[in-house]
Amino acid sequence: MITIENLCKRYNRVDAVRDLNLDVRAGTVFGFVGENGAGKTTTLSILATLMLPTSGRAYIGGHEVTTDPAQVRRLIGYMPDSFGVYEDLTVREYLAFYGTAYGVAAPVIERRTRELLDVTNLGDRADEDVGHLSRGMQQRLGVARCLMHDPPVLILDEPASGLDPRSRVEMRELVKNLRERGKTILISSHILPELAEMCDEIGVIQRGALVACAAVEVVTARASGQRQLAFDVLRGGRVLGRVLQEHASVTELLTVEDERVDVLFSGDEAQQAELLRDLIVAGYPVVAAREIGGSLEELFLRLTENDQAPPVGERGAAEREKAGTA
Repeated sequence: MITIENLCKRYNRVDAVRDLNLDVRAGTVFGFVGENGAGKTTTLSILATLMLPTSGRAYIGGHEVTTDPAQVRRLIGYMPDSFGVYEDLTVREYLAFYGTAYGVAAPVIERRTRELLDVTNLGDRADEDVGHLSRGMQQRLGVARCLMHDPPVLILDEPASGLDPRSRVEMRELVKNLRERGKTILISSHILPELAEMCDEIGVIQRGALVACAAVEVVTARASGQRQLAFDVLRGGRVLGRVLQEHASVTELLTVEDERVDVLFSGDEAQQAELLRDLIVAGYPVVAAREIGGSLEELFLRLTENDQAPPVGERGAAEREKAGTA
């Protein structure tokens, strides 16, 4: 659905984006991870037809963003990292205004407004002035605005920026809901654990270049080379911690409590099963052992501590051909 080929954007002597290549399949949530100034917003602005690249090409739904921008705009809903709102309009009026701007027929606007208020959990705020909404509600309203013309692609630039914890959870659930409805979503953020919760794939971008691009679990596994295991015990967690610390495949103790021990484990699943069996046979009261997803903050630091870090987890040509692009 989204294809980027050798995309570059240069400002004087500075490369904001350099030789960026990317495929985002239809129905996928893809997350751009990077520090401020890494090139995320520039890339999204080019895809939204708001900025011309220095070189390279980008396509959405088969339409090139520089040669067919009008058709691209029909296919996308774009929410920048900061946007103004008409504070004196009610929520319902705000959505109707944008529906009209998108050229949506009046009967469709009314129906779609009801649907989007339900999707964004703003139904009880429909007749409230936009200026009275919290920032989190305004962000969800911004997403609803992008959906008034029912585009298949959403481009969201830092949608959780500045939100409180509850609002970030609500935004995350909204993105998951939209994925279930078949939307293709390209989302940028520096709030890394949240991207792990809602994205199918991530691309780590640094100084305008991708340093990693793959499914979240693949990138995490290849970056760390180990897994985090949590052992729940009835009692004696500190004793168990000392035992685990001596195991050849345990590289670090992370958490040691009376009823729980977390470790970094470098072995495979067979070695994990063998370790659990040995602990139970030895009489340690282990009631559960489970794997915990790796930290994307740690991943980001690992991948960006070297400017020349190569991409990891890239899908091979055969897999790309099999998956196809929309």
